[in-house]
Amino acid sequence: MTRDIARAVTVAPVASAATWVVRKATPADAEGIMRLRSQLILSEPLDEEWTAWSSAGLARRLAPGGDARAVVVDGPDGAPVCCALGFVHRLLPAPAYPKGLAGRIHAVATLPTYRRRRHARRALSVLVDLLASEGVTLFELNASEEAAALYRGLGFTAASSMMRMTRLTGRGEAAGPPPAQSEPAYAETVQKSTGYACLFFTDLDDRPVQLHATYSSSHPWQFPGGTMDHGEQPPQTALRECREETDLVVKGPLRLLASVFSPPGGSWPYSTAGWIFDGGRLTPQEIRSITLDAGEHNDVRVLAMEDWKELMPAQDYARLDAVMAARASGTAAYITWGWGDQ
Repeated sequence: MTRDIARAVTVAPVASAATWVVRKATPADAEGIMRLRSQLILSEPLDEEWTAWSSAGLARRLAPGGDARAVVVDGPDGAPVCCALGFVHRLLPAPAYPKGLAGRIHAVATLPTYRRRRHARRALSVLVDLLASEGVTLFELNASEEAAALYRGLGFTAASSMMRMTRLTGRGEAAGPPPAQSEPAYAETVQKSTGYACLFFTDLDDRPVQLHATYSSSHPWQFPGGTMDHGEQPPQTALRECREETDLVVKGPLRLLASVFSPPGGSWPYSTAGWIFDGGRLTPQEIRSITLDAGEHNDVRVLAMEDWKELMPAQDYARLDAVMAARASGTAAYITWGWGDQ
């Protein structure tokens, strides 16, 4: 069944009367949706292994950037008693659907105890509005005779030109569990990122201590730190890299001062997540004892904040300033930092 629909809508979750809440589903609702579908729609309910596997897949598709959209109705105890699930898929654009987006209504289900209260109609209506707000103008579904009235009430009509056909492979063979390589295969498709961790030091007068890098003319002054090894926790990385680059041995636990996100940029093809921990205040003797790895750094300086400003790119100085503020306030900072030469 298809219907071209273009409606001006508001997508905010809709509250029903009393304790009933109709809302947009999140990845956390995936298992509840899958159980409603398994129990009420499928001819053979899923076993626990398939339920878990399917729920994990739906959760990924409900996350930002995924193709799934769903609406649930929460019962008095907060558990979903009704759901409407759909998927967005792309078509070649046409005058009736200029963005080339189609919405397929995949499942609408209500627990028997809660039927005849218009929950399915409200959930489906919000789902259609949600899809329409994203530019979907072509809607498709397969409806049983029992449910046809519900869809007609929302503007769907039968398409006589459509013929539903199916083709299943392995006919007659029992379906086994999901293939063991499914998760690794999915992992190959997601965005890759790298991680690093470092320590931030000042002297006893709270002047930042930084190292001059031999490998970066764009970002010359840096904190002791480096890239995480496989399986390493960020604090472990910070302590190890500090020891390798300065010969300073710092004991934990470490206090987080800032997390830093860098999108891909420059010659680096991956996004990067970084953690900056407080290494404490160094005495003059400790600063003099710093032994640099000549392959990475050739100078160590201790300067007041205003003096650092002249030596660093604007975004590097902004990061340094945010870290200093985080140490003073006791609240960790979140920083976005790019690889460019700003």
